Amino acid sequence: MSYYSGCLDSHQPHFLEACFLCRKTLACNSDIFMYRGNTPFCSKECRQEQIEIDESTEKKSWKMSSSSSRSIRKSDPKDSTPNKSVWRVWL
Repeated sequence: MSYYSGCLDSHQPHFLEACFLCRKTLACNSDIFMYRGNTPFCSKECRQEQIEIDESTEKKSWKMSSSSSRSIRKSDPKDSTPNKSVWRVWL
């Protein structure tokens, strides 16, 4: 029994073995469509779907952070007092 015998059974898949979205096995002689560095897809359609998912998620995240910053500004005590203009007249 070898010291390394356990490592052969615990095969970790290579990141280019399957489509990131549909998990379809990527064939050796087929095109692989990449997105954001090292994310593989089996087709343009799968890649486009992931791009749309990411854009939607980013927009939701941006809206949430924008609305939370607005609520923080509204609760700021110095912003709750009305802004009054003072005019000085020199005679």
